[in-house]
Amino acid sequence: MEENNLKSVIEALIFASDKPVTVEQIKKVLGISESAGVRKSIDDLRAEYEAQNRGIRVVEIAGGFQMITSSAFAPFLKKLFKYRFSDKLSKPALESLAIIAYKQPLTKSEIESLRNVNVDGVMKSLLDKNLIRICGRKKIPGRPFVFGTTRQFLEHFGLKSLDDLPKMDDFTAMAKEMEDNNIESLPETEPLGLNPGVPQEGMPKRPLSGLNGNLTGRESTNQEV
Repeated sequence: MEENNLKSVIEALIFASDKPVTVEQIKKVLGISESAGVRKSIDDLRAEYEAQNRGIRVVEIAGGFQMITSSAFAPFLKKLFKYRFSDKLSKPALESLAIIAYKQPLTKSEIESLRNVNVDGVMKSLLDKNLIRICGRKKIPGRPFVFGTTRQFLEHFGLKSLDDLPKMDDFTAMAKEMEDNNIESLPETEPLGLNPGVPQEGMPKRPLSGLNGNLTGRESTNQEV
């Protein structure tokens, strides 16, 4: 297959998928064995979109590649999707998910000790949404399950890997800045959504469901976890 045709086919595959497409998946669809040509075509696509200041970007998320919109156009996209329903996570669910993301693997009792509340319902909801998984047992009496995040978690947040999570130092600096500016944090008055804003690079090419503003082609409910 000629290089230009290869690039066009890969572009179509990434555009048509509602989840990040891996190099292995592309190779299987195209019936080829070499990864170098696929990666070069993806790199060329990314460079072209950037150089032409296109509204779409190709980014690497959770081990695959996905099309999202440029963050420069986030204000317009927020207006467009202002009234769209989205799947939501409650503040307790987000707190538990954050603890798991930063301290994994850990047991349910360890999460409860950090939050000082029972998390049975929250854990079930996060498991049902495939945002967390059972990843083993702790070698202590009773051998309780330990939990960690999933690839679905990375997709929802638009993260390439867990290394892309905001550093704890960033939160400390933010808290200090708020204190210096005499800003008081207000309590949450409503559930926080899986789509509070836009992904780190922007929003996907079409409605994707995700923790950072990604909307999928599936219409989601407005239920709280």
